[in-house]
Amino acid sequence: MQSFGARLVDPKAGHESRRGGAGPSDHKPMTIDGMTVMVPVHTAPAFESPYLVEKPDAAGKSRISRDGHVIGEVAFPLRPRFYEKTTADGIPYSQIAVLHGRDVLATTVLQTCIRYQSRTKTCQFCAIGQSLAAGRTIAHKTPEQLAEVAKAAVELDGVKHMVMTTGTPKGPDRGAAILAESARAIKAAVDLPIQAQCEPPEDDGWYRIMKDAGVDTLGMHLEVVTPELRARIMPGKAQVSVPQYMRAFEAAVKIFGRGQVSTYILAGLGDTHEAILDICAKLVAIGVYPFVVPFVPISGTPLESHPAPKPDFMHSILGPLSKMLVDSGLKAVDIKAGCGKCGACSALSTYERMLTK
Repeated sequence: MQSFGARLVDPKAGHESRRGGAGPSDHKPMTIDGMTVMVPVHTAPAFESPYLVEKPDAAGKSRISRDGHVIGEVAFPLRPRFYEKTTADGIPYSQIAVLHGRDVLATTVLQTCIRYQSRTKTCQFCAIGQSLAAGRTIAHKTPEQLAEVAKAAVELDGVKHMVMTTGTPKGPDRGAAILAESARAIKAAVDLPIQAQCEPPEDDGWYRIMKDAGVDTLGMHLEVVTPELRARIMPGKAQVSVPQYMRAFEAAVKIFGRGQVSTYILAGLGDTHEAILDICAKLVAIGVYPFVVPFVPISGTPLESHPAPKPDFMHSILGPLSKMLVDSGLKAVDIKAGCGKCGACSALSTYERMLTK
């Protein structure tokens, strides 16, 4: 379903799906066999998906059918209670942070990015500006706003950890400064594990600053691993080379620890499974958790018509990668906070569990 997406008989089932923005967009969270996963529902492949999710019954369960045959059922997480609240200055909490998966609070601290200002620099899969243009979020979430919403999300909805990403601002810290400032305010308000996500800062000293501010885990995302593809698909971000990322990972692991630094890799954009597994082996050896997810084309981006990867391609990566991770002692269950711990955007943690049963 993460490759093909799903068609919904009732698009309003559960709380609203995300459109645009950073991170998993054009998805809807669905709980299958006790695990909440993000399933594409607003993408081109999803409109032609063989999977149909029926209208929920009185118990909130929806049957899934493929080619007319019922193959299982899903449930939809309910609309979070913290979405009903607003800040003292009248901003809805849902414009400050949103629920990802079942129990993860997520926010994009800066909804603008130096890479997004020009189509000659922007990552062709990114929709960070869409939700801002549509009025679903605000450009800059202050530390005070983030602390207020995080506290409410924990108290009202039992949120277990938080992801803070950011568009890349001007300056050599590449967002580390604003993430540290935000984490410090959140930790003063509520005991909540936090993952921060940014490009590698030029000064390695920022890793200690973020850690001391309350950041528990760090994500620095490669997305694409082949240099030629990086230059074509993400021309601005590719100016920070793969070797520079690898050096940054080594420095960050020294501060955050093995398994508490991760990277996001989008499978299906042209990297071969051999290329992905090769760099994953190098990352695991350093102590970095490579979170490999199927690429989801987002409407309104240059890659909106790019096909999603086939399930067989994902299996050819996630099978060997999960063994690599388990053998190295880097497992999703041990990550303190973030995308790898949540696992809703990839079946990787499910492969890990199958190996450790």
